[in-house]
Amino acid sequence: MRPAVLPFLHAPSNTFSYLVADPDSGEAAVIDPALDFDPDTGEIGTAPAQALVDAAAARGWQVRWLLETHAHADHVSAAQWLRQAWPQARLGIGAGIVDVQRAFAPRYRLPADFRADGSQFDQLFADEARFALGTLQARVIAVPGHTPDSVAYLIGDALFPGDSIFMPDGGTARCDFPGGDAAQLYQSIQRLFALPGDTRMFVCHDYGPGGRALAHATCVADQQRANIHVQLGVVQEDFVSRRQARDATLAEPKLMGPAVKANLQGGRYQDLLPL
Repeated sequence: MRPAVLPFLHAPSNTFSYLVADPDSGEAAVIDPALDFDPDTGEIGTAPAQALVDAAAARGWQVRWLLETHAHADHVSAAQWLRQAWPQARLGIGAGIVDVQRAFAPRYRLPADFRADGSQFDQLFADEARFALGTLQARVIAVPGHTPDSVAYLIGDALFPGDSIFMPDGGTARCDFPGGDAAQLYQSIQRLFALPGDTRMFVCHDYGPGGRALAHATCVADQQRANIHVQLGVVQEDFVSRRQARDATLAEPKLMGPAVKANLQGGRYQDLLPL
C-alpha cells in the first residue's frame, strides 16, 4: 500500500517534516514537525506548522498521529502547537526517550514537575510496535545509535528513518550525543537495509552536499548501493572509525539547548517564550 506523502522543508534547520495519509480513509500522520525559533529574541514562529494544518485541511485529511523520530537537537518540535489544531491526535515517540530524558534533563533548567518517564507523550513505541493509519499498517523500527530514542516509521511502503540515515551522498547521522553509539547505528541501518529494495525512504535532513539541490526521497536499494558511509560491503569496524573521526570535527547544534529543553517535554515551546 502506498500512502500519500507530502514533504515540508524547514529551511533554518534543513529539516523535512512529512504529512502522510491513507488515500482511502483520509487518516493522516505528521512526522517531525518544526517551529521557527529565534534564539536571540526567544520568539516562536508558527508558519511551518501552519503549513501542515493548511495542507491537511485542503485535502480533508484527519490527522490522527503526531510522530517524532527522536527528540531533535536542532529544531523545536511543533507537536504541542499542532495539538491545538488537532486535539484528537496522539503524540508518539520511541520508548528510548526515557533514557534520553534521564541523560539530558540534569543539563537544562526544566520545570520542577518534570518527570523523566516519558509521560509527556501519549505513546512510547517499543521496537516492532504496530499501529494502523486508516487502511495502512505502520511498523515502528528502533534505530538507536544517533540517540537512544531514535525510531523509523514504516507506513505502507514509505520509510521515515529520522536522523539515522541521510541521502546516499549525505551518509549518516552523528553519534556523539549522550547515549549515541556508532556501532549501534551501523546495526540499526542493517535492519533498514533488510527491507525490500523498492521501499521508499524519506529522510529527515538534507544539506545539499557539493551544492546540489536539496532532496528528501530515495529508496533502500539506492542506499545499499551508494550511501557514502554504509553502502553494502562496508564493515562495522570501518564505519565506526570513520563516523567517530567525522563526529570529532562537528560543533554542537546552534539550537541544541532550547531545542532539547522543549523536545524532552514533547515540544513544550511555551518554556522558551520571553517572560
